Amino acid sequence: MTKKSFTRRSLLKGLGLGAAGLPFVPLLREGTARAATFPKRLVIVFTANGTIPSAWTPTGSPGSGSAWALNTILKPLSPFKSKLNVLEGVDQESAYHGPGDGHQKGMGHLLTGTELLAGSQFQGGDGGTVGWGGGISIDQHIANKVGASTKFKSLEFGVQVKSADIWSRMSYTGSNKPVPPEEDPYQAFDRLFGTFSKDVNEIQRLRTQRKSVLDAVKSEFTALQAKLGTVDRQKLESHLAGVRAVEKLLDGSTSLPAACQVPTLGNKIDIKSNSNYLTVGKLFMDLTAMSLACNLTQVITLQWSRAVSNISTQAWTGVSEGHHSLSHEGDSNGDAENKLIKINTWYAEQFAYLLNKLDSIPEGNGTVLDNTVVVWGNELGKGNSHTRRDIPFVLAGSCGGYFQTDRFLKYDKDPHNNLLVSLANAMGDPISTFGNPNYCTGPLAQLK
Repeated sequence: MTKKSFTRRSLLKGLGLGAAGLPFVPLLREGTARAATFPKRLVIVFTANGTIPSAWTPTGSPGSGSAWALNTILKPLSPFKSKLNVLEGVDQESAYHGPGDGHQKGMGHLLTGTELLAGSQFQGGDGGTVGWGGGISIDQHIANKVGASTKFKSLEFGVQVKSADIWSRMSYTGSNKPVPPEEDPYQAFDRLFGTFSKDVNEIQRLRTQRKSVLDAVKSEFTALQAKLGTVDRQKLESHLAGVRAVEKLLDGSTSLPAACQVPTLGNKIDIKSNSNYLTVGKLFMDLTAMSLACNLTQVITLQWSRAVSNISTQAWTGVSEGHHSLSHEGDSNGDAENKLIKINTWYAEQFAYLLNKLDSIPEGNGTVLDNTVVVWGNELGKGNSHTRRDIPFVLAGSCGGYFQTDRFLKYDKDPHNNLLVSLANAMGDPISTFGNPNYCTGPLAQLK
């Protein structure tokens, strides 16, 4: 035996845990002494074409508790007000630099805070051309920090994202390295839960195999202890203690945790049909909730369509025009404004659906939502001006108590790179800058 062999993955494999043990991998992170702690998670949700600030911005005074109230668009989030931070006055300052038109910059800068690359791949609305994003996105940066202990470093979901271009990519593993979101919830299900098994005979087989392996190595372990240094001996003991905890959870008196359940997707539907837009979105939100409950990952992004989205929500809002087309109408067009309010309120309802899924999963003295920060963002502040000022950001969940909540926070043109720094800090990475440091002054004030 060598030191190199003492890894969680090799030990799980050797003991025959496989997929059935995946929900319990966190038990092996730091031994059973930390088994009662829960992982922090980051979920980022995107919707397009800006908002209507007069109907989005909270009423009352910036502050906490009863000092503020949710406005028309955000009213569907009322059941979760105590777990929200609504931000006003946060600018995508970086998106006023480098190549690209308003939508291109807004999308490519949203999670990177870095200028787009010069290039000829994509023709912009400004008559120029542009390449892909110019840096790693915050979700992938965080995934690199926390993803070693989960089956998936991160998950990227997208509802009718369609073509692969600068308008459809917000996640990047690095400069010029976009991450395509999975658009098929059925393929995502197979990838996530296809190997899960709760079959009694299979679990019994694994239990017998584990016992056989443990019995076989008992004498070798005793002899090996005397040959290892203090640190390696403690690591090995911690691993074995964790495995015993896993066995206890899977023994005859214990079943898989109720919160970790394989979701049911139902019969397959046409994922490209506009009429199934909502259904596909809900399937991905269900997969998001269970992926977190089963500790398959700690980082997830979910895109509702793409920048310049022209999806019609007529089936649910009664608005027949495409979203992007309406967003270009002038402020004097009251009918268009009312329709945009309906569309954005509908997206708030979907965001509330996701929050409800997460908040209904118990975890310790709270819920999965309490140990998560769910960020709802947009590539624009307002559609008809293509402004990247005052981006409508909503944060839900305290990320394990890191963020204060139930607050309406007003900023004075603070760069959104600072928000990205705060997300990294909340997830345990003590960075002080992210993206282009020229547009970053540290973590966003008032959040912690």
